[in-house]
Amino acid sequence: MRGKIGEEINRLVGILKKDQSPDGSWHYPFETGISTDAYMIILLRTLELNDENLIQSLVERILSKQEENGVWKLFYDEKDGNLTATIEAYYALLYSGYQNKKDKKMLAAKHQILALGGIEKSHMLTKIMLSLTGQYKWPSFFPVPPEFVLLPLSFPINFFDLSVYGRANLAPILILADNKFSTKTKNSPDLSDLFYSREKAETDDFFLNDRSEEWRSLCSYIQQGIKNIIGFPAYIKSMAIQQLKQYMLNRIEADGTLYSYFSSTFLMIFSLLSIGYPKNDPIITKAVEGLKSMACQIDGHTHIQYTTANVWNTSLISDALQQAGVSWEEPVIQSANNYLLRRQHYRYGDWMIHNPHSLPGGFGFSHINTINPDVDDTTASLRSIAHLTRHKPENHQAWDRGINWLFSMQNDDGGWAAFEENVDKKILNFIPVEGAKYLLTDPSTADLTGRTLEFYGNFTNLSKNHSAMKSAVTWLRRHQEKNGSWYGRWGICYIYGTWAAITGMISVGVDKGHSSIRQAIKWLKDIQNSDGGWGESCKSDINQTYTSLGMSTLTHTAWALDALIAASDKKTPEIERGIIFLLRNCDKEDWTSSYPKGQGMAGAFYIHYHSYRYIFPLLTLSHYKRKFLES
Repeated sequence: MRGKIGEEINRLVGILKKDQSPDGSWHYPFETGISTDAYMIILLRTLELNDENLIQSLVERILSKQEENGVWKLFYDEKDGNLTATIEAYYALLYSGYQNKKDKKMLAAKHQILALGGIEKSHMLTKIMLSLTGQYKWPSFFPVPPEFVLLPLSFPINFFDLSVYGRANLAPILILADNKFSTKTKNSPDLSDLFYSREKAETDDFFLNDRSEEWRSLCSYIQQGIKNIIGFPAYIKSMAIQQLKQYMLNRIEADGTLYSYFSSTFLMIFSLLSIGYPKNDPIITKAVEGLKSMACQIDGHTHIQYTTANVWNTSLISDALQQAGVSWEEPVIQSANNYLLRRQHYRYGDWMIHNPHSLPGGFGFSHINTINPDVDDTTASLRSIAHLTRHKPENHQAWDRGINWLFSMQNDDGGWAAFEENVDKKILNFIPVEGAKYLLTDPSTADLTGRTLEFYGNFTNLSKNHSAMKSAVTWLRRHQEKNGSWYGRWGICYIYGTWAAITGMISVGVDKGHSSIRQAIKWLKDIQNSDGGWGESCKSDINQTYTSLGMSTLTHTAWALDALIAASDKKTPEIERGIIFLLRNCDKEDWTSSYPKGQGMAGAFYIHYHSYRYIFPLLTLSHYKRKFLES
């Protein structure tokens, strides 16, 4: 097996070297289903920007993803299909003009939409899109008033208590909802026949639990706070709208997008239209071009990415190559590290609201990101440049700035979140916004806390007794599931979180025999499949409990194996069977190859990282080789 492992490591290294771009980065797609493709068609048709080549290519991709029974799915084992995705696809195909209601595929889609509950059962964010394009009635009452943005930071709940992702999307939504903005063109389709009940088309069934006592109390509290602090003079609403507008405009990146996110940019464009911007305004035109620049090719089809993942791909790949024995001095690594060093942040972002005493120094996710760094990309990028900074003193400043920023982002509870420090007020969960837990808060998570610990333990000389490490380990122990696993917020899902927690704790000196490690290892062994691999369903985050995929995937297997390798002093049958699975299936192509391994919002937003099938098997095989074949 030694020879086969070496051959597979060399094969993966060869693929990654070949796929590097001239600028030193890796452009592997960030694939998120068909939603962005559908919204792009809707946006272009609404703005009457008839880019027919792009629209036709997006139509082709959307149709290629339709199931035989007419639905679209977010993931393979979503048995009944996804109502929201099916509505979005159906709308976009009609609006494109290249499909009509009598086409066989469209009739099948309509049948499934009604069978699944109709348009009124779609996701809240989809209802907002339908409302602003004239297909759904805005509710008479929106749960957050625009004046919310005017509340001071000293108020117990304010705009900056929301996650940065939530703010980026909510700022334009507040403008749109207050104006009840709606626009149609002469080519807008009629979706009224998608309502399961005609009466529903005239009701306010927009939000979850929007009449709950908890929300009523919270809403009254916010309204009273606005009245007490600001009052209700006539100009207050216009002041709030102006501040929301400036919030967006001040956070536009060089490509014209808002924070490099498709959804926030899409909503920003419509919010600007709602306050009088013409369709051909330079800000809108540049934003559209920024969204177009996110286009990539997947299996011969054009896909509009939600964002680009260049920094994430590049940092992970560069580290994996170095773990596999590629020297930091080789051109492939030098080029990658030069790319990453150019992407380190020098500008202050919203993170400084809750963390005012640190200088910038983090790294973002996308190619264009300059003001929205995150913890995971920062640790990944620092891993990549670790050898470089040891040998090149001129790079120490970049290393120190990154380390200091990372330290400053630890939450008071001991864990690390994605984008900001201490942005996790439980009261926000009472806001009747679908997916509020994912959209509005940014709590400490096992995956980020574990990966940060792993970075500190394996790539720095930080004492294992440092208080930051101790409090992070304590956080992980407190948040371990009863079955021994950990929930991973940004991956799928419990395997991801458990891998991060185990490797993180062991790297900072937690004994492999500790009960939390032993329990986690037992859980991983118990869920190993008969073929030697591991596989987890996206349903895990919907069910909030581990749900087997029923098949093994390369990425899940690599995560589970890497955890077992870290926690084992010698080879075990489970490890050997897992290694055999990786070697036998390293180049297989089936639905498990494209199954999502990342998530943004449970039940609504899943990510297929095209780079993962190379990165994590390479990392795991390299760790196995070093620990068991070279020691």
